[in-house]
Amino acid sequence: MKRETVVKNLFWRLGERFGAKMVQFLVQMVLAKLLAPKLWGTISLILIFIEILQIFIESGLGNALIQKKDADDLDFSSAFYFNCVICGAAYLLMFFSAPLIAHFFGKPELISVIRVMSLVLIVSGLKNVQQAYVSRNMLFKRFFFATLIGTVTAAVVGIAMAYNGMGLWAIVAQNLVNVTVDTMVLWLTVKWRPKRCFSFQRLKYLYSYGWKLFASSLLEVIYLKLRGLIIGKKYSEESLAYYTYGEYFPQFITSILNSSIDSVLLPSMSSVQDSHENVKNMTRRAIKIGTFILMPFMVGIMVCAGAVVRIVLTEEWLPIIPYLRILCISYAFMPIHTANLNAIKAIGRSDTYLKLEVLKKIVDFAAILATMFISVKAIVYGVLVSSVISQIINAWPNKKLLGYSYLEQVADMIPQIVASAIMGAVIFSVNFLHIHYLLMLAIQIPLGIAVYVICSKLMHIDSFEYLIDTFKSLLNRKKDKKI
Repeated sequence: MKRETVVKNLFWRLGERFGAKMVQFLVQMVLAKLLAPKLWGTISLILIFIEILQIFIESGLGNALIQKKDADDLDFSSAFYFNCVICGAAYLLMFFSAPLIAHFFGKPELISVIRVMSLVLIVSGLKNVQQAYVSRNMLFKRFFFATLIGTVTAAVVGIAMAYNGMGLWAIVAQNLVNVTVDTMVLWLTVKWRPKRCFSFQRLKYLYSYGWKLFASSLLEVIYLKLRGLIIGKKYSEESLAYYTYGEYFPQFITSILNSSIDSVLLPSMSSVQDSHENVKNMTRRAIKIGTFILMPFMVGIMVCAGAVVRIVLTEEWLPIIPYLRILCISYAFMPIHTANLNAIKAIGRSDTYLKLEVLKKIVDFAAILATMFISVKAIVYGVLVSSVISQIINAWPNKKLLGYSYLEQVADMIPQIVASAIMGAVIFSVNFLHIHYLLMLAIQIPLGIAVYVICSKLMHIDSFEYLIDTFKSLLNRKKDKKI
């Protein structure tokens, strides 16, 4: 696959993710100012159960459809009808379990909220196969419009309801409208439709690959949500809200880059899966570019955490700062996770993928058990430690599969880490000026960008030069077309 094709689709996916996440970010900030932290803790508790069930709906079939070389309408239709059955069953489970969940948290008023919020399970289940079709055929422009329209519409609804004092229901409506409009637009813009055909044999073949990814994803989500469940139950809803928002900032930046690279990289790698050398080169490039973009963001947020929280939230949310700084370190190395796992999936080794997830979850659960009775801050430090260990675990198989060891991967990240550290030290010095935090951030952002670009040029960082060359190539192609 041509470099320009991959990069072009990556830009469309980045644009879609950035646009959607920026709108979501602004909405979250507005709602955070209008609604108390306790409400955010409550909705986070409900989302724990919904997000676990969403893994059952996806079932790993989307990745299986992307990875299968000769996937046709029979494959896609079989997966679609199966998804419809699963999402209906998932909603019924939440509907009838709502009283039990509400009783577990001692909040009987949550029953109706849980039942309405769970409708996202049915709606999101209808778009999973469409998303796989878009990813497989590299039609990421469709994602751009569907996601942006859904996000903006949901933003208007959520903010309007919050201003009118509807509290928790404003967050529920925002989530439900977002996924509904997103799904509708995707169905209108993507030509694929399920055919009147179904094959258990095809479904079985897809599951032979997908069930391992499903099990891996289920372990991942349960692990991620277990910390929130423990914090919300053992400590307080406010503590859960602080933890959730402390994670939100680095996750916001990371998910834009990570989901963009993830969705473009898997189909790109799958198309050259027979050449492990090509997969290795793509993995290496993804780690370098991902780290080059993500690392300075994470360092910048760590240094400017106080000003960022005061500006986008309120003084009421200042307790999130220590969690935010710790989690920024953890998320800064996310590209090494994404690239390695995509390489393993692309060459069809979902068995290895599952083994890695089981091993990582053993480490993660050990970290949870070791920290859950100490404090919320200790739990967050546990996230950082398990993240570092998980890097090594994710990279280990590719030493044999691709000839690309963890030490080589770390070496590829060092120039970006050094440049980001220099940038961080320079913008940290602005804190000693003792000026208003608005003015401080206004100085730190452009200064940080300038320092990072200068370091990249002076150090001849490969990713910086690669991106510049790619931009020039794309511009030249557009000029040639106009001529």
